[in-house]
Amino acid sequence: MASKGFFSSFDDVWMLDGVRTPMVDYCGALGHISPTDLGIKAARAVLQRAGVSAGHIGSVITGNMAPGDFDQFFLPRHIGLYAGVPVQVPAIMAQRICGTGFELFRQAGEHIQGGACEAALVVGTESMTRNPIAAFDHRTGFKLGAPVGFKDYMWEALKDPAAGINMIQTAENLATKYGITREQVDEFASLSFTRAVAAQQSGFHAGEIVPVVTEKFELEGYQPRGIRLQGKVTEVAQDTHPRISPADVLGKLKSVYPGGVQTGGNSSALVDAAAAAVVASGAYVKDWARAHGKKPLARVVAATAVGVPPEIMGIGPAPAIRLLLERTGLTLDQIGRFEINEAQGAQTIAVERELGLDRNKLNVNGGAIALGHPLAATGVRLTITLARELQRAGLRFGIASACVGGGQGIALLLENPDGI
Repeated sequence: MASKGFFSSFDDVWMLDGVRTPMVDYCGALGHISPTDLGIKAARAVLQRAGVSAGHIGSVITGNMAPGDFDQFFLPRHIGLYAGVPVQVPAIMAQRICGTGFELFRQAGEHIQGGACEAALVVGTESMTRNPIAAFDHRTGFKLGAPVGFKDYMWEALKDPAAGINMIQTAENLATKYGITREQVDEFASLSFTRAVAAQQSGFHAGEIVPVVTEKFELEGYQPRGIRLQGKVTEVAQDTHPRISPADVLGKLKSVYPGGVQTGGNSSALVDAAAAAVVASGAYVKDWARAHGKKPLARVVAATAVGVPPEIMGIGPAPAIRLLLERTGLTLDQIGRFEINEAQGAQTIAVERELGLDRNKLNVNGGAIALGHPLAATGVRLTITLARELQRAGLRFGIASACVGGGQGIALLLENPDGI
């Protein structure tokens, strides 16, 4: 019997190019910037880098989880408009929590394959810093002596009320299920940091980053938007979280729960960032390649989304990847690289063990523990990184994947036609 879940395959859909902002630590240099403006920055940058006129974009597909300001309702529309996309082109915001970035590619593929457009602009953006302190209980006022319901939106959103546990506890459940020790999680996290630092020092990460500077986004007939860096900062050009982190140093950190394996050092970092890509049909690619003398980053082959038990939500990439292989007819050995979001160290190790992955193929340029996990931007970032790594290594197939809070998994298959 075939595995259950969504499967989408695409005959001739391509990622032309992709770019992201630096991923900057929570409450850092990007912390005061609206996720809309971070998204506009990434969108403008990718159109320029790809050499695609905004007038050729026929669909704007965005993702953003937590409201970073009162304009969030308009985020998809404003990203499209201020990126220069024609006013007639509609925009939408998709949400699949940590898998949102991959969902954007899945929907772009379906739009293009279905003939709705020839080229789509995909943008994931997230300000973890600007998650609000919110209350949902006081529209009718404050009653005398009643509790005041203001809470930290980000912290409360980590808890799944169905399972009665938070996302860190789901990783602890996987650690128990797969016999994963604290030492093993710290070793995995240390490797993530080491690889991220090496990729940063070699210039690999710089190849997908657009520096953020103070600038204005003009739109004729409408109010200007923009980015203003604070203080003496004039440019933010690289990720801030990677640093050499030996396992014995990580081992000195206190676990979140007594006797547990997860700490602040071996879980994904909180960062602010945006990432964008242009996805297009094969027919568009032919004209674009002739005009610019370029090749696209990768072919978007297929995508899957599955459900798993909420209390072990972190295992989601395993069945999502299995379904992807099952329906495409590929084998695990044919996949040259995997990018799996490191929500928590134990969670990623559990997926690695469940599938029997070769760690030498997994997150070879560092993962979210070292780089950060800006929710809706993560899947776009992972897809861009994977495509570039396939080209760098001369490999043909790669899979990017993430677990999803509430109990889901999502995966995306890319092909580098020049790879082996």
